[in-house]
Amino acid sequence: MPRWLPRAMVLAFALYACFQLGSWVFHQLIGFLITILIAFFLSLAIEPAVGRMAARGVRRGLATFLVFLGVIVACTGFMVLLGSMLAGQIIDLVEEFPKYLDSVIRWINQTFHSDLSRVEIQDSLLRSDWLQRYVQSSASGVLDISATVLSGLFRLLTIFLFSFYFAADGPRLRRALCSVLPPARQAEVLRAWEIAVDKTGGYLYSRGLMALVSGIAHYILLAMLGVPYAPVLAVWVGLVSQFIPTIGTYLAGALPMLIAFTVDPWYALWVLGFVVIYQQFENYLLQPKLTARTVDIHPAVAFGSVIAGTALLGAVGALIAIPAVATLQAFLGAYVKRYDVTDDPRVHGRRQRPEADPLLVRARRALRRTG
Repeated sequence: MPRWLPRAMVLAFALYACFQLGSWVFHQLIGFLITILIAFFLSLAIEPAVGRMAARGVRRGLATFLVFLGVIVACTGFMVLLGSMLAGQIIDLVEEFPKYLDSVIRWINQTFHSDLSRVEIQDSLLRSDWLQRYVQSSASGVLDISATVLSGLFRLLTIFLFSFYFAADGPRLRRALCSVLPPARQAEVLRAWEIAVDKTGGYLYSRGLMALVSGIAHYILLAMLGVPYAPVLAVWVGLVSQFIPTIGTYLAGALPMLIAFTVDPWYALWVLGFVVIYQQFENYLLQPKLTARTVDIHPAVAFGSVIAGTALLGAVGALIAIPAVATLQAFLGAYVKRYDVTDDPRVHGRRQRPEADPLLVRARRALRRTG
């Protein structure tokens, strides 16, 4: 046996053990790493506001706290309004359910010449085995739901805590990162950081402005139609339509259409038509002007990045995909050498005439000289 073989075997086993340990640690910490990633992008999003307040003499910690306080107050107010709307709709549905049931039973009796009554149906439902099993399973699932809610609240608190530290100690974090890099690399890291802040903050603020415009437009329509809870529905449409790319407008319009349908079925068609028309106005007029200087990427690239981000990180990837791709595109743009485009008709999508082909022209000239 060669002398180096035992050492090689020990080294191979050690490397394999380290790989298995690293893989196990990574899979155990994947949720925490995603939380850190969300917190980092959130800190990048609020960095411009914190930086402006710090430039005016406000301490970074206090500025970060004020920004987060505004975000929490806005989110809490929206959730309270949305919850009150849903609670009101559920109460109305419960109160009107006996009338709906009586109308359905009356239609069944008239159509099939039966003799059903609401009391008999209620008794049969209350005595059925499947209802008892459903109640038992629901009672056992309350603990699971409570655990899920508590876990979500803890993760949300963790995200806010880390993003607060990232935003408040941003300069210190950059200095700590640059202290382990050579001067040439420090400039590249700082440039990438600045681009990430501009793109992420610009994406958030441009989406917020478009959400405001969308909310106002939909509020005017819903108020004119007399749809209940018009302010809450307008805020819902504005937020969902902007922060879920491409299909967010149609997903957000489903709830106002459902509420409008309870008032008048024709109102739901009005809401659908307005959603479609406003989507075209936003895509071709509003969005290009607002995002030209912030997140200037092609719509197809944005849609593909959202699909890729969703496949990798789920809903988190869908939210951070567009600013991440915009940051990468802007950072790599400085290293891509570009040339002047030739004045060829094919560049503009037009076919070139055969007699204008340079090779054919040179061949004809050569034939003329030889002839």
